[in-house]
Parts: sequence; structure tokens; C-alpha cells
Amino acid sequence: MWNYEKRLQYPVHIKTPNAKIAKIILTQYGGPDGEMGASMRYLSQRFAMPNRIAMGTLNDIGTEELGHLEMVSTIVHQLTRNLSMEEIEKSGFADYYVDHTVGIWPQAAGGIPFNACEFQSKGDPITDLFEDMAAEQKARTTYDNILRLVDDPDVLDPIRFLRAREIVHFQRFGEAKREDCSKIQRRGKPTNSALLESHYQSEHLQDIGMSRPICCYTSK
Repeated sequence: MWNYEKRLQYPVHIKTPNAKIAKIILTQYGGPDGEMGASMRYLSQRFAMPNRIAMGTLNDIGTEELGHLEMVSTIVHQLTRNLSMEEIEKSGFADYYVDHTVGIWPQAAGGIPFNACEFQSKGDPITDLFEDMAAEQKARTTYDNILRLVDDPDVLDPIRFLRAREIVHFQRFGEAKREDCSKIQRRGKPTNSALLESHYQSEHLQDIGMSRPICCYTSK
């Protein structure tokens, strides 16, 4: 059971509507690496986790992703409210407007509707946790791309926050995976430990978003 608090996880106060930016950010609502897919992925996968630590991690992060979904929808709403028809037509938002007016609907920036095939719940802890780590990095990359395209500080601020949380989630999934693998090894069951060891030995060489400042993108 969830308890809803009538507040956003991070404040969103956008003063200048911009439908062009809204169409871009909408991808993190219902796009291939967006918050809708993330929340459904983690809240579905949690039931197959072999221990309370991994299950709790998926439950916590899946719940937080619902909050991020609310943040993204709020950003899109504030960017599209009080737009004139001229602004809608000039910004390329007319196609979306025809189907949804300025309601919030899950789709990618290119207009492709949300599809549950964009995430997996395999029932294997290692498989699912590896997917989760990759998903967080794909979401982080998407936020990086958004930050390169946006110059409104009111939009940049909450987007930077969301990007930072993707990195934290990546780290937490890594911790859950290490805990799961160590328990499997203690029970004497076969595991792909050699692959995991190689992965973690080389992880420091990879750019996983932590080597760059979170607030590094401020303009086009």
C-alpha cells in the first residue's frame, strides 16, 4: 500500500511555456527509457527477488520512479499551459494537440506510444538486476541529451535532479546484485561469478555518469 504525499519529490516552477521543449521531455514520461517503464519494471521484478534486500531495493526505487513520473508530467504540464494556437503550431506541437489537446499522454519524443515491451521481468535475479542497471544508464543518457537541448533554468533544475537520481539508482542496483551473488556463492550454487568479477574490476574505467558534474549542461 502506498501513502500519497501532496507534494513533488523536487519542486517544479516553470514560468515560461514552451511546447517544443515539452515534446522532448515527454519522452521521459512514456518513452523507451522513461519513468513509466522504469516504475513498472521494478515493481514487477521485485516478486522474483531471492532476498529482502533486493526486493526492498526494487520496491523503493520503483516507488520513487512513480514520483519521478509525476515530476515529468508536471514539467510537461507547466510547459504547455496557456499556450496560444499560434505557439502550438509554430512549435511543432500540433500533431500531439490534435489527439490529446494539452493532456499528458505516454509517448516518446518521436510520437511512438508507450509499450510494455520496452521493459522485461524475466524472473532471474541476475538477469533482471543487470537490466535495471542498464536501464538507469539509458535514462541518465536521455537526461544528458535533454540538458544539452534546453536552456531554461526553470527546466534545467528539476532535470538535473532526475539525472542525479538515475546515478544513485544504478549504484543501489549494483549493491543489490553483489549481495545476491554473494549469497548464491555461500550456498555453493553455480553462478557467473567470473563474469561479475570482471565487470566490477573494469567498472572504474567506464563512464557511467559519475565522472562528469551533474550540473555540467547549462546551454545548447
